[in-house]
Amino acid sequence: MEADSVSIWPRMEPFLLGALQVAPPSKLSLHYLRKMAIYVRTRDGCFPILAWPMWRHIACGKLQLPEDLAWLYFETFDLLIGHPPEERLEWAECLSQCSSKSELDQQRNKLSVDTLQFLLFLYIQQLNRVSLRTSLIGEEWPSHRTRSPSPSDREAKTSSQNKNWDDQAHLLFVQSHLGEILELLVEPGQLSQSGQALRDCQISLEAVRSLGLLLEGSVSHSRVVQPVHRLLTKGLLQTQAGYSTLSRSFPLHKLLACLQHSLTLNPFGMTACLRSGKKLAWAQQVEGAMKRAKIARNTHMAPPGSKMVLMSQVFKQTLAKTSDKLTGANIKIHRCSDSFIYLLSPLRSVSVDKCRDCTVVLGPVETSVHIHGSQNLRVVCVAGRIAVGVSSRCEINVLTPTRPLLLPGNTDITLGPFHTFYPTLEDHMASVGLAVVPNAWDQPLLLGTEGLVGASLNTSSSRDAACFRLLPPAEFHTLVVPFKMEGDTCEVPGGLPPPYQEALDQKQKRIQNWQKTVMDARLNKEQKRQFQELVEVKFHEWLLETGHRQELDSLIPPTMASLKDSNGTETDTPRANENKPIRNGRPVGPSPMAC
Repeated sequence: MEADSVSIWPRMEPFLLGALQVAPPSKLSLHYLRKMAIYVRTRDGCFPILAWPMWRHIACGKLQLPEDLAWLYFETFDLLIGHPPEERLEWAECLSQCSSKSELDQQRNKLSVDTLQFLLFLYIQQLNRVSLRTSLIGEEWPSHRTRSPSPSDREAKTSSQNKNWDDQAHLLFVQSHLGEILELLVEPGQLSQSGQALRDCQISLEAVRSLGLLLEGSVSHSRVVQPVHRLLTKGLLQTQAGYSTLSRSFPLHKLLACLQHSLTLNPFGMTACLRSGKKLAWAQQVEGAMKRAKIARNTHMAPPGSKMVLMSQVFKQTLAKTSDKLTGANIKIHRCSDSFIYLLSPLRSVSVDKCRDCTVVLGPVETSVHIHGSQNLRVVCVAGRIAVGVSSRCEINVLTPTRPLLLPGNTDITLGPFHTFYPTLEDHMASVGLAVVPNAWDQPLLLGTEGLVGASLNTSSSRDAACFRLLPPAEFHTLVVPFKMEGDTCEVPGGLPPPYQEALDQKQKRIQNWQKTVMDARLNKEQKRQFQELVEVKFHEWLLETGHRQELDSLIPPTMASLKDSNGTETDTPRANENKPIRNGRPVGPSPMAC
């Protein structure tokens, strides 16, 4: 095996899903993480596994972080690492039975994480640290590694709203900080008094295994992706890294040089997907509005954890798809406007970036849904977590076991209960380990630029705290997924919260009273015709005023086709449903989607 033929790259998911989209607190700087690295290796019960009680002690007692923030990091890491769906459902059942904070604490005390990987996870929170130099000049200083960007590189940079999706930023981060990352893995006995690693120190193979959280690679452009420690212990790369089979360790300086030499851009990242990913064609087009849309995927060749679908610049369209090609993929919806997007498959994660005037209905999302820089958006989902930042006039109807995360820069955010279903929803939820309880949709956690909002009484915190509201029951309506599908789910999983169900019942009662009033009026045939015309005029005026006319018109495709082809197999070009919109399994006439 030739050493030069080995490529090592940053994994996408730790940066995409693990790094919170806000600058980290100062107590998570390298200085404090070095102290933590020493502490966990010299205290009983902290290494190699770190349980929640010990992390709470370190975070709250040593680092002076609020307990809710400490749990947020711990929970995020646990969400990133992932568990089999059965374990997640069992955990959800245990949490749902907790009736007090003490019972909840007892349940949380059972959780533990890999100590070194958790340290690395805390370190990469620096990805979104605000750099004074960058904030002044907008870009990093040129270095020997920089080169003139290709058109695909510029496109990737443009479509990347923040560093979480930007694989080039991931590579630069690892290249720039690899020395510090490796130092966190060195045993305390090989550190100087200041906590820095000595030049001749060694890093154990077990410590290098934890690098698998951040790095992976392959040999000779093979599609077989391997953990980084396995690549470093074979062939000529073993010699370059200085691995000793006797001591089962690497010299720090040789390991650092070897990794720096082998680092490259992720071949399954966003840059590669935009450059050579498989394009998705959508049958339904309105007045050529799809000409500028770009929809690409790498799901046909990327390994699990690197599958992605990118959707950009969709304008005045209704797009719908349910397909294995979406299952387990990370989805990015970017710069879309005046559109209705239905992705009805179990998904890994979803980012909605710089969109406006859109409705996005999602299948169950295993990890997180992140909304950023968007306006007048409606998102409906079941998700492991929902996070919203720098957005305004957005309504989020969500079922989630974790507290919704409201990041800085939001205004006029409305949180409401999950209020829709489609026939395979419950099966999809089970496949990603999401249950109907616990449901924390109405318990948001506000994370400001200086930590949790509410921890202080300053003016900025007060502004952030006023950025959201809970949807009043009087304004609540359910949403109907207007496509005919096969499956057993026929109602909103878990039902609606009592106040919202009561509000719906009251509206239904008013409809019944209105129908009775019309019947009791005993109108003759001519009066009924005139009355019908008047109602229809008012109804169409309402459709135009509310924008629902476009929503209904976009459901009528130029050629009638269902989400599946005539043979029942899923196609790469999903179309709007050949039937009329359905409500409770029955086609309905030209009436607005309840929203």
